[in-house]
Amino acid sequence: MRIFALGDPHLSFAVNKPMDIFGGQWADHPAKIEAAWREAVSPDDWVLIPGDISWAMRLEEVRPDLQFLGRLPGKKVIIRGNHDYWWSTISKVRGILPPDMYALQNDSIKIGDIAVCGTRGWNCPGGNDFDEHDRTIYEREVSRLELSLKNADPTAKERWVMLHYPPTNEKHQDSGFLQVMRRYGVSVCVYGHLHGDGHRNALLGELDGIRFYLAACDYLGFKPLLIKGNDTE
Repeated sequence: MRIFALGDPHLSFAVNKPMDIFGGQWADHPAKIEAAWREAVSPDDWVLIPGDISWAMRLEEVRPDLQFLGRLPGKKVIIRGNHDYWWSTISKVRGILPPDMYALQNDSIKIGDIAVCGTRGWNCPGGNDFDEHDRTIYEREVSRLELSLKNADPTAKERWVMLHYPPTNEKHQDSGFLQVMRRYGVSVCVYGHLHGDGHRNALLGELDGIRFYLAACDYLGFKPLLIKGNDTE
């Protein structure tokens, strides 16, 4: 069993939202994702998808996007991104998921010896785009991350976190997300959200014993990133 990550697929099979308006690298990007995914991922593997799954606005519109991912090999774990407007109550979301796809919201899932926890996240204080209108959402998301970590199976040997937003601002200053992760002994944090010029602001590598990975699909060349498996142990 291996664990991969690939975020921000921004699928739109039922709505007219071509991604190539954001650059030529996005041209026919679902085909790029499928080809790279099928080459890398086996049925026994897991793929973490940290949000911005679909441009759909309603549940009925997201079905073909979820079905596209569902047909790909492996088991998938998803969280909500800032553009996942289709994401309704968690019971309704889980009710339309394909087999072997799991949605996290204020809870966790155990994969082998790893408890994977997660929440959407938000802009962090001190960042260029942060204002006081953000603070309520930011504080709520920090609380949701802690709730998810509290839910983690106590027998798990590791705790991993999935966020959609980066866990810090572009200056890499301390944040509530980082504080919670340190407090609960998190070893891996996977996130997305950053595109284009935003890639240069990514927090990567290890900090305070936590390994950070940017999994936005354009950053990864639309190829799933191997985080844990034969090649990483």
